[in-house]
Amino acid sequence: MKKELNLNQKVFELCETYPELIEILSNVGFTEITKKNALQTVGKWMTIPKAAKLRGIDMADIVAALEEAGFSVEEPVDRVTLLKSYLERLNHGENLENVRADFVQDFEGVDASEILQAEEEMVLEGMPYQEVQKLCDVHSALFHGSTREEQVYKAELAVEDSLRRQGASVFVAIPGHPLSTLTLENEILAMLIDEAQHHCEDDQKTDELFDKIREVSIHYAKKGDLIYPLLKERYGISGPADVMWAVDDEIRDTFQALAQEIKRNKSWKERYLVNLERAEEMIYKETNILFPLCAQTFTKKDWEELYWDSLGYEPCLMDEIPVWEDAKPRKTETKIKGHDIVLPTGKLTVEQLRALLNTIPMEISFVDENDINRYFNEGYKLFKRPNMALGRTVTSCHPPQIAQMVQQILEDFKTGQQDSVEVWMEKRGKLVLVRYMAVRDEEGNYLGTAEFVQDMEAVRKKFL
Repeated sequence: MKKELNLNQKVFELCETYPELIEILSNVGFTEITKKNALQTVGKWMTIPKAAKLRGIDMADIVAALEEAGFSVEEPVDRVTLLKSYLERLNHGENLENVRADFVQDFEGVDASEILQAEEEMVLEGMPYQEVQKLCDVHSALFHGSTREEQVYKAELAVEDSLRRQGASVFVAIPGHPLSTLTLENEILAMLIDEAQHHCEDDQKTDELFDKIREVSIHYAKKGDLIYPLLKERYGISGPADVMWAVDDEIRDTFQALAQEIKRNKSWKERYLVNLERAEEMIYKETNILFPLCAQTFTKKDWEELYWDSLGYEPCLMDEIPVWEDAKPRKTETKIKGHDIVLPTGKLTVEQLRALLNTIPMEISFVDENDINRYFNEGYKLFKRPNMALGRTVTSCHPPQIAQMVQQILEDFKTGQQDSVEVWMEKRGKLVLVRYMAVRDEEGNYLGTAEFVQDMEAVRKKFL
């Protein structure tokens, strides 16, 4: 009895059903399939035809090997050709709703990630992402009915089905997990959009909701800075970065442009409602395509990196960022490894560090916890810093009246009364900002004081 093989299924799913496929596919050229990590990450979104195209392996050879092993191969539906036909029809001026109707008929019941993968192939084949981006408006047909109730119902069904199959629900249920926080932001945004759509004629209410809704730019920034590059650079999944990212930017930029306009006239409200709908559709796309794709692709380490980096952003649509209790603490150790100085946020050679410090457009000095001069960066200085001063007390480098002020600043830093002091002055006909800053470790212990001298003359000429 022959075993049926659907080439539209993901490699991981096929190998779960037929473990013998691993050896068969390895023998025809997919050698990395024997690596468990590759199978459980890339294999969860890769199909055999797509892998064959990327590796330059003839599908005829693959099918022959599969049939020889007793498999009956079902030819895959050419999603790319279908999507291209939709684009051609749109470019020839056909009504969007007609194209949407055919899209629903052809793609109903298809895993949403397959749509994304088909779009990726189009980009890989050289089609400009701006063209592929047009399909985003067609996608929404899968999640929209004729009434709002039907729209919500179909969207919820699609979300539940996708989460169940992709496993994203596991992460969504973990408080503070990046996928949980992003989903929570979307839930809040969806409620705000719904309220905004119902109160569009109330200008005061519109302004209140609009200010809050614009915080979605933080949500989009996290996707653009953290998720899209990780998918593209680490896992070779370029679809979201090439298509969805551009839509994010358009939604954000449209909200920003609307915010610059004072009048809330009919034209403004029409554009506002259209952009709200686009933001609403992006929620559906994230939930049904992007988040499940991330859930099946990212490792726990990836998610932990995302979490710690996400803490650098302002809270989006909530008062504070939820804490992920189980996130493994990020390494903060500093060490010398070979020729590198390894820091928590990267590593530099001594030559790179020296050049970097000398390139910063300001004079930098460092005094240790005992008030001893330890470091000056190199180059021209308004305030001369002779190397002979290194190893001496900082007060010995100043006249008595200045030394007393410097000593007081250092004492305030040591006791925690102050963390920074700014002094503006004229020096050789230039406006100069001198900033003293306490340097502390992670526990708040005083390590010394940094002095930064910055020529502000160019700023004065430009803005004053």
